[in-house]
Amino acid sequence: MAEEREIVLMKGNEAIAHAAIRCGCDGYFGYPITPQSEVIETLAALKPWETTGMVVLQAESEVASVNMLYGGAGAGKRVMTSSSSPGVALMQEGIAYMAGAEIPGVIVNVQRGGPGLGTIQPSQSDYFQATRGGGNGDYYVIVLAPNSVQEMADFVDLAFELAFKYRNPAMILSDGVIGQMMEKVVLPPFKPRRTEEEILRECPWATTGRTKNRQPNIMTSLELKPEVMEERNLKLQEKYEVIRQNEVRYETIGLDDSCDYMIVAFGSAARVAEKAVELAREEGLKVGLFRPITLWPFPSKEILEASNGKKGVLVAEINAGQMIEDVRLAVNGSVPVEHFGRLGGIVPEPEEIVNAIKEKL
Repeated sequence: MAEEREIVLMKGNEAIAHAAIRCGCDGYFGYPITPQSEVIETLAALKPWETTGMVVLQAESEVASVNMLYGGAGAGKRVMTSSSSPGVALMQEGIAYMAGAEIPGVIVNVQRGGPGLGTIQPSQSDYFQATRGGGNGDYYVIVLAPNSVQEMADFVDLAFELAFKYRNPAMILSDGVIGQMMEKVVLPPFKPRRTEEEILRECPWATTGRTKNRQPNIMTSLELKPEVMEERNLKLQEKYEVIRQNEVRYETIGLDDSCDYMIVAFGSAARVAEKAVELAREEGLKVGLFRPITLWPFPSKEILEASNGKKGVLVAEINAGQMIEDVRLAVNGSVPVEHFGRLGGIVPEPEEIVNAIKEKL
């Protein structure tokens, strides 16, 4: 169908909703919170339950949302939720349960400033929460960081693909800039929802009840025998290492051999940093950009290689300094690494990043 690839103008949050329907999502469970409320509002307006059978449900809270996600994904369904920073904080226990029980599912976080209720303005202050596994225990969530409305649409299907490939929660870590800005986007083609027979075949681990050829599955993160719990943890760590080896994604701009300085930035900060690279080069500063797309697994090896021969690295974030810890670990003292960030929901100007390069490096 030609209209499936139509170029449309929409917000990042709206693109998430459209992409969810088009990629065969079985259900969405969420609760409105600024600046991501357009996700559920758009789904409600599109009424996918009438066309594809997709369930759209406003839960009574974020805690209820993530536990509905747990149940739906545990049955092998492609289900998702979305929220913003304080709401995702409430979901952390459920996300940890899903990681421990190896249940796939997609969580969208359109970040706002904190701590606590903070502000409704954009921020990137949930980096630690997302990349360290914000709940209890030794686990990781696959984290994708879009920097455009197009990537908001594209990453929905990718997040589902990775979540089910590794039976692990996957998060799209966006922010109020990308969620609220409007850009042209090519929506993905329609993908039909899987049939019950396809789910049984593709997800033999799912809690779909007893069938003729198998016993019912039990999915839990609880194990009272320490030696069995240790074995489960070791298995998870082996899986995480496979993800690290195979799923790192990143983008570079202007990082050739003559480049003297490297900016590392993700999401909306990378959009600002890309303009900063342009302005810096107009002033004769040889600057390039490294944009991590997967925040976990983090492109440590690639950042180390890209930093070779550079005079310094500036980590630009809309927070007090979080990803800089991963960049410093990656570079391991081989070149100076400094931070520039704005707080309280203030998005930095490109000129501020250029000035930071001049002053700090």
